Amino acid sequence: MNIEQIVDFAQANTAPEHYRPAQEKVLKGDPEQSVRNHYSSPCGQFSTGIWEGAVGQWTVSYTEHEYCEILQGVSVLRDADGNAKTVRAGDRFVIPAGFYGTWEVLETCRKVYVIFEPS
Repeated sequence: MNIEQIVDFAQANTAPEHYRPAQEKVLKGDPEQSVRNHYSSPCGQFSTGIWEGAVGQWTVSYTEHEYCEILQGVSVLRDADGNAKTVRAGDRFVIPAGFYGTWEVLETCRKVYVIFEPS
C-alpha cells in the first residue's frame, strides 16, 4: 500500500450510478437515487461513498450496518412500529443491520455512507 491508494472524496471522480427502489418498495413519489461508491474493500464487506435521493418514500430492510452523515436535505426514518427519526444536514448516525422500516426524503438528501456487510 502507498499514499496513492488513499481515497479522497473531494478529488474522486467516481461516476454516479442512477437507480430507483423496486416499484413494490415505493410508497410515495418517485425517489430517484444515485450513488458514487468511492471505495469497496477487496473482501466486498466494506464500502463507502456518497448517496443522493429525491423526494419520496420507500421500504428498507438493512442486512448491513451503515454509518450516515447527512450533508444536505431532510429525511425521516421510520421503524416497523411507526416510530420516526428526522435527520438533516449535520446529523451523524448508525443504522444497525436488521433495521426494517421506511426511508422518506422530504427535501433532496445527500449523505456520506459507510457500509459494513457481515458475512
